[in-house]
Amino acid sequence: MTQQLLLDSYLKQLRLPCFAEKYGSLAQEAARNNLPYERYLLGLAQEEVGQRERNTIERCIRQARFPVVKELAEFDFSVVSSLSKNRVLELAQGGYLVGAEPILMVGNPGLGKSHLATGLALAACRQGKRVRFYNAAGLVSALTAAQQDYRLSQFMNAALKQQLIVLDELGFIPFVGGGAQLLFQFISSLYERVAVIVTTNLRFAEWSSVLGGDERLAAALLDRLTHRAHILEFVGTSFRFREQLGRGQENERNPTAASGNESDSARELAADPQSSTEAENEKE
Repeated sequence: MTQQLLLDSYLKQLRLPCFAEKYGSLAQEAARNNLPYERYLLGLAQEEVGQRERNTIERCIRQARFPVVKELAEFDFSVVSSLSKNRVLELAQGGYLVGAEPILMVGNPGLGKSHLATGLALAACRQGKRVRFYNAAGLVSALTAAQQDYRLSQFMNAALKQQLIVLDELGFIPFVGGGAQLLFQFISSLYERVAVIVTTNLRFAEWSSVLGGDERLAAALLDRLTHRAHILEFVGTSFRFREQLGRGQENERNPTAASGNESDSARELAADPQSSTEAENEKE
């Protein structure tokens, strides 16, 4: 017992929690199968390394702060004909991370740009890369707050420690004055040092509109982002619009189901007169 307590203490000091957890059961297995000491030690080392890799991936995903976790395997490439599935899967291997190359996803809303950006970022996390996901408007708000609190240099230095930064939904909200300048400063600091994925619904010619109409600033920003960039164009009809259209067509083919929903509502009101009265009052 004393030896076991001493071994547990040493393993804790050496920060080998998986050794501490597994050495007993693996020792019994090794004895049953008459395995040499080296094979037993190899089994312990494999368990420890595997657990550390899993912990690293979990930590990377947690620190990335994804609003929603979406996998590449869940994306339906068949409905976005402008995209090459093979090209996206090749990017998922992470070569662009080594050269800190940007990926620009450009196209109409509702075509899965955020989904693919998240999927690629998840793939990077599973390679042990440091990733941070930002909504464009949220990033500018954070930059503005950091500047006001005299923490802008600290914020920038933290960003430079990342290996991939995702900037999602650039173009939905225009930035004026200081916000546009801060965004330019942020992206410029990452140039050729940190890989960036940008999703936007704007054509390149429209980028000045999100930067307060400053065409020179937009041109300088695009110059940095498009240099050695992988540009993915999204052309097609919004996923959400197609789903709504599909539901409408289903109701046309099966009017009984739609009328059945109305009948259910009527039965609920009849069963609850108070609800019926409240509904009439709302109409008034």
